[in-house]
Amino acid sequence: MAAACLVTIGCKQQSNEKQSDMKYRPLGNTGLQVSEISIGCGGFEKLDSAASLELMTMALDSGMNYIDIYTADPKTRSNIGYALQGRRDEMIIQGHLGTIFKDGQHTKTRDVEETRQGFEDLLERLGTDHIEVGMVHITDSFEEWEEIQNSPFLKYVFQLKKEGKIKHIGLSSHNAEVALKAVKSGWVEVLMFSLNPAFDRLRGGATPWDKGAMENLQAGIDPVRVELYDYCTTNNIAVTVMKAFGGGGRLLDAKTSQLGVAYTPEQCIAYCLAKPCISTCILGIDNIDELKTDLHWMHATDEEKDYSNVGKCEQELAGVNESGGPDTLGGDCTYCNHCSPCTQGIPIAKVNELLDRAETEGLTAKLQAQYDALPKHGGDCTHCGACTSRCPFGVDIPTRMDAAKEKFGK
Repeated sequence: MAAACLVTIGCKQQSNEKQSDMKYRPLGNTGLQVSEISIGCGGFEKLDSAASLELMTMALDSGMNYIDIYTADPKTRSNIGYALQGRRDEMIIQGHLGTIFKDGQHTKTRDVEETRQGFEDLLERLGTDHIEVGMVHITDSFEEWEEIQNSPFLKYVFQLKKEGKIKHIGLSSHNAEVALKAVKSGWVEVLMFSLNPAFDRLRGGATPWDKGAMENLQAGIDPVRVELYDYCTTNNIAVTVMKAFGGGGRLLDAKTSQLGVAYTPEQCIAYCLAKPCISTCILGIDNIDELKTDLHWMHATDEEKDYSNVGKCEQELAGVNESGGPDTLGGDCTYCNHCSPCTQGIPIAKVNELLDRAETEGLTAKLQAQYDALPKHGGDCTHCGACTSRCPFGVDIPTRMDAAKEKFGK
């Protein structure tokens, strides 16, 4: 009998006969393949070593091969290390640089010696001599970004990569403007970013923690975020998602959802993974039951993943009028791709995105070139209406395609 085909799962090769139903995506340019859903370290803070082992074993057996470890809490790190014993090579570790445990709590630092001590503690407690992704811990302001440029802290990060103690460099942020600047720097290979249907409506450099930010959500995806996702896609920079459920699971309950309606885990995950730059959704998992719920993603139907049935509040945000019909060109496109597939092969979401940018930024040679490079254009629309019937946000797509033809010339 022919030998089973080998596929890379994490850092270990396993045969197709043993792998789970988990799907994998490239981690940008790193050469690594990561599970579509992965595990955060927050839940381990509440578990003892035995429960940590049980949770990690189920995660690994189910095909999860990526973990984010932001905390410097010694107990949590030790429990994760214990849970990974004998299976370290099955897990890709995204560990944070610039985190220490001080005065009994997790603390951010840019001090080189403190960062060194924190990183060495991480390796020791995990029982490993390296991690795959060294993540520069939360950088949410331009002041922080400028502070680390050419700093001893960043030089230490580069040194760790040169020594092989980290294989790739990442950065985490909740600020789209800072994140965009970071990925354009040339040294960020993996971006950890807060992303979900609510956060995408935060404007410019707002973060979810800014006063009043979540009470003043705007219609459609923030243009800066659109540019960020587009840049990461074009340049093959990996994005790992944090807070896919809205931070603390807020989007899963209508009473706490920033959009006024409840999403399911499957809908939140589908929303994030619809963006081609996304490599994995890192989920906060407190116990086995939550892990089982999240693992349903592997077998979820298209209907369960479809988030258009929670679009009423988004239609209101997008400017759909009281009669339910579109205003002018309709509600704002969120580039969710629910309208696809187009009968003529038009990449509708991309056409809408480029049109929005041309209308807000002005038609530039770069935007025209991106539009020209598309396989089909707005002028190819036959007004069949198949896309409009699938749009959850009331967008008058044929009219938008006509507008794109007029703007770009075809």
